[in-house]
Amino acid sequence: MAKPTLGVFGLTGCAGDQLVILNCEDELLELTELVDIKDFLMASSGNDTSCQLDVALVDGAVLSQRDEDMLKRIRERSRLLVALGTCAVWGGVASLDRNQDRTRLLEDVYGEMGKKYDSLPARALHEVVNVDLSITGCPIEKDQLISAVASLLQGDPPLYPKYPVCTECRMREYNCLLIERGEICCGPLTVAGCQARCPGLNVPCVGCRGPADDANVESAMNMFGEKGIPREEIAAKLRTFAPAWGVNV
Repeated sequence: MAKPTLGVFGLTGCAGDQLVILNCEDELLELTELVDIKDFLMASSGNDTSCQLDVALVDGAVLSQRDEDMLKRIRERSRLLVALGTCAVWGGVASLDRNQDRTRLLEDVYGEMGKKYDSLPARALHEVVNVDLSITGCPIEKDQLISAVASLLQGDPPLYPKYPVCTECRMREYNCLLIERGEICCGPLTVAGCQARCPGLNVPCVGCRGPADDANVESAMNMFGEKGIPREEIAAKLRTFAPAWGVNV
Protein backbone atom coordinates (compact mmCIF):
# COMPACT_ATOMS: atom_id res chain seq x y z
CA MET A 1 0.00 0.00 0.00
CA ALA A 2 1.36 3.39 -1.02
CA LYS A 3 2.19 5.86 1.72
CA PRO A 4 0.18 9.10 1.93
CA THR A 5 1.87 11.95 0.09
CA LEU A 6 2.84 15.17 1.89
CA GLY A 7 3.98 18.60 0.76
CA VAL A 8 5.35 21.49 2.83
CA PHE A 9 5.20 24.99 1.40
CA GLY A 10 6.12 28.53 2.39
CA LEU A 11 4.45 31.77 1.35
CA THR A 12 5.62 35.16 2.64
CA GLY A 13 6.89 34.88 6.21
CA CYS A 14 9.92 33.99 8.28
CA ALA A 15 9.66 30.24 7.50
CA GLY A 16 9.89 29.49 11.23
CA ASP A 17 7.12 26.92 11.09
CA GLN A 18 8.91 24.98 8.35
CA LEU A 19 12.02 25.09 10.52
CA VAL A 20 10.06 23.53 13.38
CA ILE A 21 9.35 20.57 11.09
CA LEU A 22 13.05 20.13 10.36
CA ASN A 23 13.81 20.46 14.08
CA CYS A 24 11.60 17.47 14.85
CA GLU A 25 14.80 15.43 14.32
CA ASP A 26 14.08 11.84 15.49
CA GLU A 27 10.35 12.25 14.93
CA LEU A 28 11.01 13.44 11.39
CA LEU A 29 12.79 10.20 10.58
CA GLU A 30 9.80 8.25 11.85
CA LEU A 31 7.50 10.54 9.87
CA THR A 32 9.28 9.76 6.61
CA GLU A 33 8.54 6.08 7.22
CA LEU A 34 4.82 6.84 7.40
CA VAL A 35 4.40 9.47 4.68
CA ASP A 36 6.04 10.20 1.35
CA ILE A 37 7.31 13.80 1.45
CA LYS A 38 7.07 14.80 -2.19
CA ASP A 39 7.58 18.55 -2.11
CA PHE A 40 9.49 20.43 0.61
CA LEU A 41 11.82 23.06 -0.84
CA MET A 42 13.45 23.98 2.49
CA ALA A 43 14.48 20.36 2.99
CA SER A 44 15.29 19.21 -0.54
CA SER A 45 16.12 20.56 -3.98
CA GLY A 46 14.66 17.47 -5.64
CA ASN A 47 10.89 17.89 -5.48
CA ASP A 48 7.86 16.75 -7.44
CA THR A 49 6.11 20.07 -7.94
CA SER A 50 3.08 18.77 -9.82
CA CYS A 51 2.01 15.50 -8.15
CA GLN A 52 -1.23 15.16 -6.21
CA LEU A 53 -0.85 15.40 -2.43
CA ASP A 54 -2.87 13.90 0.38
CA VAL A 55 -1.79 16.66 2.78
CA ALA A 56 -0.25 20.08 2.19
CA LEU A 57 1.23 22.07 5.08
CA VAL A 58 1.40 25.77 4.20
CA ASP A 59 3.40 28.33 6.17
CA GLY A 60 3.20 32.12 5.80
CA ALA A 61 0.57 34.63 4.72
CA VAL A 62 -0.64 35.78 1.31
CA LEU A 63 1.16 39.08 0.59
CA SER A 64 1.43 39.09 -3.18
CA GLN A 65 -0.26 37.87 -6.35
CA ARG A 66 2.51 35.29 -6.57
CA ASP A 67 1.55 34.00 -3.11
CA GLU A 68 -2.13 33.86 -4.07
CA ASP A 69 -1.46 31.97 -7.31
CA MET A 70 0.85 29.53 -5.54
CA LEU A 71 -1.68 28.88 -2.78
CA LYS A 72 -4.45 28.20 -5.28
CA ARG A 73 -2.23 25.71 -7.11
CA ILE A 74 -1.40 23.98 -3.82
CA ARG A 75 -5.11 23.81 -2.98
CA GLU A 76 -5.92 22.25 -6.36
CA ARG A 77 -3.37 19.48 -5.95
CA SER A 78 -4.08 18.69 -2.27
CA ARG A 79 -6.79 16.63 -0.63
CA LEU A 80 -6.23 18.35 2.73
CA LEU A 81 -4.69 21.77 3.25
CA VAL A 82 -3.30 22.74 6.65
CA ALA A 83 -2.57 26.36 7.62
CA LEU A 84 0.69 26.24 9.55
CA GLY A 85 1.45 28.99 12.06
CA THR A 86 -0.03 32.33 13.07
CA CYS A 87 0.67 34.07 9.76
CA ALA A 88 -1.14 31.36 7.82
CA VAL A 89 -4.01 31.10 10.31
CA TRP A 90 -4.56 34.78 11.24
CA GLY A 91 -2.47 36.92 8.89
CA GLY A 92 0.26 37.64 11.42
CA VAL A 93 2.30 40.78 12.00
CA ALA A 94 2.49 41.51 8.27
CA SER A 95 -1.25 42.20 8.14
CA LEU A 96 -1.12 45.10 10.59
CA ASP A 97 -1.20 47.56 7.68
CA ARG A 98 -3.80 45.71 5.62
CA ASN A 99 -6.35 48.53 5.88
CA GLN A 100 -3.95 51.27 4.84
CA ASP A 101 -3.39 52.66 1.36
CA ARG A 102 -1.05 50.09 -0.22
CA THR A 103 0.12 52.38 -3.00
CA ARG A 104 1.05 55.07 -0.48
CA LEU A 105 2.89 52.58 1.75
CA LEU A 106 4.95 51.27 -1.14
CA GLU A 107 5.78 54.80 -2.25
CA ASP A 108 6.82 55.80 1.28
CA VAL A 109 9.18 52.83 1.57
CA TYR A 110 10.48 52.37 -1.99
CA GLY A 111 9.73 55.67 -3.72
CA GLU A 112 9.00 55.37 -7.45
CA MET A 113 10.29 51.77 -7.41
CA GLY A 114 7.28 50.84 -5.25
CA LYS A 115 5.06 50.72 -8.34
CA LYS A 116 7.00 47.70 -9.61
CA TYR A 117 6.58 45.54 -6.53
CA ASP A 118 4.08 42.68 -6.39
CA SER A 119 2.56 43.56 -3.03
CA LEU A 120 -0.94 43.02 -1.64
CA PRO A 121 -2.47 43.56 1.82
CA ALA A 122 -1.65 40.47 3.89
CA ARG A 123 -4.33 37.81 4.16
CA ALA A 124 -4.66 34.56 6.08
CA LEU A 125 -4.96 31.41 3.98
CA HIS A 126 -8.68 30.92 4.72
CA GLU A 127 -9.37 34.32 3.14
CA VAL A 128 -8.16 32.95 -0.21
CA VAL A 129 -8.88 29.21 -0.26
CA ASN A 130 -10.65 26.59 1.81
CA VAL A 131 -8.52 25.43 4.76
CA ASP A 132 -9.16 22.01 6.31
CA LEU A 133 -7.10 22.41 9.49
CA SER A 134 -5.30 25.23 11.29
CA ILE A 135 -2.29 24.83 13.58
CA THR A 136 -1.55 28.19 15.15
CA GLY A 137 1.59 29.42 16.90
CA CYS A 138 4.52 31.76 16.30
CA PRO A 139 6.08 29.36 15.62
CA ILE A 140 3.92 26.24 15.92
CA GLU A 141 4.49 23.77 18.73
CA LYS A 142 6.36 20.63 17.73
CA ASP A 143 4.04 18.30 19.64
CA GLN A 144 0.94 19.80 17.98
CA LEU A 145 2.42 19.20 14.54
CA ILE A 146 3.27 15.58 15.33
CA SER A 147 -0.18 14.93 16.82
CA ALA A 148 -1.83 16.54 13.78
CA VAL A 149 0.02 14.30 11.34
CA ALA A 150 -0.68 11.22 13.49
CA SER A 151 -4.39 12.06 13.70
CA LEU A 152 -4.69 12.74 9.97
CA LEU A 153 -3.01 9.43 9.18
CA GLN A 154 -5.68 7.76 11.31
CA GLY A 155 -8.40 9.67 9.52
CA ASP A 156 -9.32 11.80 12.54
CA PRO A 157 -9.09 15.56 13.07
CA PRO A 158 -6.64 16.47 15.86
CA LEU A 159 -8.01 18.04 19.04
CA TYR A 160 -6.39 21.23 20.28
CA PRO A 161 -7.08 23.41 23.33
CA LYS A 162 -9.75 26.07 22.96
CA TYR A 163 -9.20 27.52 26.41
CA PRO A 164 -6.84 30.47 27.07
CA VAL A 165 -3.19 30.52 28.14
CA CYS A 166 -4.31 31.55 31.64
CA THR A 167 -5.57 28.01 32.19
CA GLU A 168 -2.10 26.62 31.50
CA CYS A 169 -0.62 29.24 33.83
CA ARG A 170 -2.93 28.16 36.66
CA MET A 171 -2.19 24.46 36.08
CA ARG A 172 1.53 25.21 36.41
CA GLU A 173 1.02 27.55 39.37
CA TYR A 174 2.77 30.46 37.71
CA ASN A 175 2.36 33.91 39.23
CA CYS A 176 -0.17 36.05 37.36
CA LEU A 177 1.66 38.93 35.68
CA LEU A 178 -1.59 40.81 35.10
CA ILE A 179 -3.14 40.59 38.56
CA GLU A 180 0.05 40.68 40.63
CA ARG A 181 2.15 43.11 38.57
CA GLY A 182 -0.40 44.99 36.47
CA GLU A 183 1.45 44.09 33.26
CA ILE A 184 -0.33 43.82 29.92
CA CYS A 185 -0.60 40.05 29.53
CA CYS A 186 -2.79 38.69 26.74
CA GLY A 187 -3.04 35.28 28.40
CA PRO A 188 -6.76 35.64 29.30
CA LEU A 189 -7.68 35.92 25.61
CA THR A 190 -4.99 33.90 23.81
CA VAL A 191 -5.50 30.26 22.88
CA ALA A 192 -3.42 27.79 24.89
CA GLY A 193 -1.11 25.10 23.58
CA CYS A 194 2.27 26.70 24.31
CA GLN A 195 2.35 25.46 27.92
CA ALA A 196 2.35 29.13 29.01
CA ARG A 197 6.03 29.32 28.07
CA CYS A 198 6.38 33.12 28.22
CA PRO A 199 4.54 33.74 31.52
CA GLY A 200 6.56 30.86 32.98
CA LEU A 201 9.65 32.95 32.23
CA ASN A 202 8.05 36.10 33.70
CA VAL A 203 7.39 37.47 30.22
CA PRO A 204 3.79 38.65 29.57
CA CYS A 205 1.89 36.82 26.85
CA VAL A 206 1.76 38.90 23.65
CA GLY A 207 -1.07 36.93 22.03
CA CYS A 208 1.04 35.33 19.30
CA ARG A 209 -1.18 32.24 19.08
CA GLY A 210 -4.38 34.14 18.30
CA PRO A 211 -7.75 34.22 20.07
CA ALA A 212 -9.13 31.48 22.30
CA ASP A 213 -12.67 30.32 21.48
CA ASP A 214 -13.52 29.88 25.15
CA ALA A 215 -12.12 33.21 26.36
CA ASN A 216 -14.37 35.37 28.54
CA VAL A 217 -13.68 38.65 26.77
CA GLU A 218 -15.77 40.91 28.99
CA SER A 219 -14.30 39.49 32.18
CA ALA A 220 -10.79 39.92 30.79
CA MET A 221 -11.47 43.48 29.73
CA ASN A 222 -12.79 44.26 33.20
CA MET A 223 -9.52 42.96 34.69
CA PHE A 224 -7.50 45.14 32.34
CA GLY A 225 -9.66 48.12 33.28
CA GLU A 226 -9.10 47.50 37.00
CA LYS A 227 -5.36 47.64 36.35
CA GLY A 228 -5.69 50.93 34.49
CA ILE A 229 -5.01 49.42 31.08
CA PRO A 230 -7.16 51.16 28.42
CA ARG A 231 -9.37 48.93 26.26
CA GLU A 232 -7.81 50.43 23.12
CA GLU A 233 -4.31 49.53 24.28
CA ILE A 234 -5.06 45.86 24.81
CA ALA A 235 -7.05 45.74 21.54
CA ALA A 236 -4.06 47.14 19.65
CA LYS A 237 -1.76 44.57 21.24
CA LEU A 238 -4.08 41.73 20.26
CA ARG A 239 -4.22 42.94 16.66
CA THR A 240 -0.44 42.56 16.34
CA PHE A 241 -0.81 38.91 15.38
CA ALA A 242 -4.49 38.64 14.41
CA PRO A 243 -5.69 41.92 12.87
CA ALA A 244 -9.42 41.12 12.95
CA TRP A 245 -9.17 39.97 16.57
CA GLY A 246 -9.47 43.31 18.31
CA VAL A 247 -12.56 44.49 16.43
CA ASN A 248 -15.04 43.48 19.14
CA VAL A 249 -12.72 43.90 22.11
